[in-house]
Amino acid sequence: MRRFLPDTFTMLLVLTVVTASFFPVHGVSAHYFGIATNFAIGLLFFLHGARLSRDVVIAGLLHWRLHLVILLTTFGIFPLLVLALGQIVPNSILPVSLYTGLLFLSVLPSTVQSSIAFTSIAGGNVPAAICSASASNIFGMFLTPLLVGILFSVGGQGGFSWDVLWQIMLQLLAPFIAGQLLQPWIGGWIRSKKKILMPVDRGSILMVVYSAFSEAVVEGLWHTFSVIDIATVIVANMVLLATVLCITMFGSRALGFSKADEITITFCGSKKSLASGVPMANVIFAGQGIGAIVLPLMLFHQIQLMTCAVLAQKYADAAKRREAAKAQAGGKSGEATNAA
Repeated sequence: MRRFLPDTFTMLLVLTVVTASFFPVHGVSAHYFGIATNFAIGLLFFLHGARLSRDVVIAGLLHWRLHLVILLTTFGIFPLLVLALGQIVPNSILPVSLYTGLLFLSVLPSTVQSSIAFTSIAGGNVPAAICSASASNIFGMFLTPLLVGILFSVGGQGGFSWDVLWQIMLQLLAPFIAGQLLQPWIGGWIRSKKKILMPVDRGSILMVVYSAFSEAVVEGLWHTFSVIDIATVIVANMVLLATVLCITMFGSRALGFSKADEITITFCGSKKSLASGVPMANVIFAGQGIGAIVLPLMLFHQIQLMTCAVLAQKYADAAKRREAAKAQAGGKSGEATNAA
């Protein structure tokens, strides 16, 4: 049953939302807390850049067909599915602000850590997963604000802003590049201190969530949405994830990928990054109440973890059965040869 329980980070997210609901930061305190949050986000992306080995990137780029499928799923199929959902589900069922959150979720890059972890558990192509998930986050710094501008322009909610792109480059891409430039000297040390530096990763996200929900609570977030609204978002997330999992799983088989590559495409193509999404929302929707916008992403985060944990174990069990069958077949073949 442990696989169905929330992980520690999700429980911390829930605690952060509860804290912001009862003790929101506001006024002058919110201003200084926002400055500290921006610094923490910059440090987060600096560490991302410093961790990523260039050898991994070069080796992974050789498998371009797999990466292309994952990128098309992440930044193409996902938003098309959410646009279709918007045509099917009326505003009376799904509030506009929560649907905006789903749109934003759909154009986010894939996760890095969980995509690699689940790929490894399931017996997939881990080097390709490392490269693809990392590339997704790098491209996402440009594609996410661009796609947000396109989708929201179509929906009459504003268009693309060069100022937003510049802010993302300054706050997210610049620290990432700085980390990548220093990677040959500090990359090994940072990768070896994963447990020590994990609070920086998690803490920066929790700071953004606390700031976002504090502002949203002050503006009346929990008086705006009902339990039915939240349940509707959860169902929409479940349907979205199930659809993408089916597309990636059966689509990769139809395209002739190996089982290991199928696993990589399934897990990397179906994820959405909370670690990148929350800081990006803080920049793209600056000055707006982003609590409702990141709420669908936070719910999707837990749903994808629980679902993919079960799926990864099923892949691993199937691989063990195949290995056992091969071993048994090999044993019978050897006995037949000896008997002859």
